Amino acid sequence: MKKSLVSFLAGAGVALLLAGCGLADVGASAAIQGVSAAEQAKQAREAEAKVKQRIDDAQAAAANARSQAETAGE
Repeated sequence: MKKSLVSFLAGAGVALLLAGCGLADVGASAAIQGVSAAEQAKQAREAEAKVKQRIDDAQAAAANARSQAETAGE
């Protein structure tokens, strides 16, 4: 009984010491950074898709303008 009480108190003391120096938040910090990195990657993919769509739209508009110019020149 005394050993389990001593173990509990030692564990509680270590937990309090770690909480005081900020190491207790390391896990939460890492999780937040992981979410942040995932969100940044998602935003980068969305931005890339938008740029590709704008390029495709610009190429289609240029092809349409060439076609109209050829038709007008005939």
